[in-house]
Amino acid sequence: MPRNLDLTALRAFVTVADAGGVTRAAGLLHLTQSAVSMQLKRLEEALGRKLLERAGRGVALTADGEQLLGYARRMLAVNDEVWSRFTDAAFEGEVVLGVPHDVVYPALPPVLQRFHADFPRMKVTLVSSYTQRLKDMFAHGDCDVILTTEDEVDAGGRTLRRVPLIWVGAIGGTSWRSRPLRLAFERSNIFRAGVEAALDEAAVPWEMAVTSEMSRTIEASVSADLAVHAVPEGSVPATMERIDHGATLPELGTTRINLYVADTLCGQAGQVLVRLLHEAYDG
Repeated sequence: MPRNLDLTALRAFVTVADAGGVTRAAGLLHLTQSAVSMQLKRLEEALGRKLLERAGRGVALTADGEQLLGYARRMLAVNDEVWSRFTDAAFEGEVVLGVPHDVVYPALPPVLQRFHADFPRMKVTLVSSYTQRLKDMFAHGDCDVILTTEDEVDAGGRTLRRVPLIWVGAIGGTSWRSRPLRLAFERSNIFRAGVEAALDEAAVPWEMAVTSEMSRTIEASVSADLAVHAVPEGSVPATMERIDHGATLPELGTTRINLYVADTLCGQAGQVLVRLLHEAYDG
């Protein structure tokens, strides 16, 4: 039948080993010498091994004590980590994360899942909106961390990745062949003006067939083959596909995925979230 080691006794053992004697260890543990000696005795009796022996005015580890010391350190480290994770205020609170619609999938869900597993008491409020609105919220202190899709990066931000913009349409769709080319874009979509300019430069006639404030409306329209759209490479919705247009549509250049972190975001949880975003988007 499995038996449990006494973590209090293990902590006394490790402290004595580090301090080189019971007297100093007792002071570090804020216990009496007799209390520390009793814990060591119980540990030796539980294991049936001699762990310490006198060495001059102090103590030294036996061979069994040397072997136990490594295990004891790891057990105490895990205990302390668990205790801190579930009781330390640094591991609870709220982080407001802003991410543009275009780059939520597929990178963000694994980030949120991993962060929740590591910090179950931290609440992440996700704001999915347009880059300019997210930057406005960030400037007013309403977001702790934001990702943006931009041509450049502002002061205080860092570029995680440059991503090509690509044409997307309905799976098996043909609307990309029509002229004028039928487009579907949100009014605040940051790529809209660049797409229109690229079409004008390539002398491809176009019309804005669907416009909305809602990304769901755009996705539904494109998925129904009523129009085409443009997204960062790697972020194609499941209901659409990349258009293999054979150079009949212009190339759209690249966009930056930028990261902005508020100075007020501190602590281990905030650092981990930023690291996870780096790993997910810094391709």
